[in-house]
Amino acid sequence: MKRPLRLLLLLAFCAAAAGPARAQAPTQAPLVFAAASLKSALDEAAAAYAGGPAPRLSYGGSLALVRQIAQGAPADLLCAADAETMDAAQAQGLIAPDSRADLFGNALVLAAPVDSPLSDLPLAAAPFAQALGAGRLALGHVESVPAGRYAREALRALGLWEIARPRLAMSENVRAALVFVARGEAPLGIVYATDAASEPRVKIVARFPASSHARIVYPCALTAQARARASAQAFLDYLASEAAWPAFARQGFSRPR
Repeated sequence: MKRPLRLLLLLAFCAAAAGPARAQAPTQAPLVFAAASLKSALDEAAAAYAGGPAPRLSYGGSLALVRQIAQGAPADLLCAADAETMDAAQAQGLIAPDSRADLFGNALVLAAPVDSPLSDLPLAAAPFAQALGAGRLALGHVESVPAGRYAREALRALGLWEIARPRLAMSENVRAALVFVARGEAPLGIVYATDAASEPRVKIVARFPASSHARIVYPCALTAQARARASAQAFLDYLASEAAWPAFARQGFSRPR
């Protein structure tokens, strides 16, 4: 074999070997669509991340984020606030099923403004109605926001739904419901325990029994059309690791049950 030909074959072999490695290197910043209730913890975890390009984070209601992906939004990673929303995304072919993982758990609480005279409120009809008074109950939309769906389920289980139903102040995500309470615009709100912990202007006055609603879990998955796939996978692996866990534990998240 002549030397030029041998050289060309050697260069071609090196290019073939190096090409896939370059293609898989996590060099492109991933766009992460995440449930609004993850914001405080995910911001902290992302700030400490050193395994690749800093992720770009976009927050909103879980179902609204899925709709955006369905309409072509270029998200690389989706973190939802409930299994039902992720199931819907999977049914539409919007995520890579093999990458799906349940990462965090949470609890549902009843919050009041920090200066409210309420302290420990029994989750029974009379004290609940008295505490609500003529005011509104702030919560995520019960048809489209995971926290709102959990809240409706819990209220029904405890016999409080008919009291609450005429007085609902529903919002597009759970953080917006938290703001209503923090500003004193609603005497009570149903939010996640982690949301209440992140807002000094509110306090927890009751905790809903875990048995009163479906398991609260946060599944994450790569999107089917992820452009920064390697970077998104690296960040997902980080979120599932012990290195990221302290940021979520500090905000009150639990391990998924």
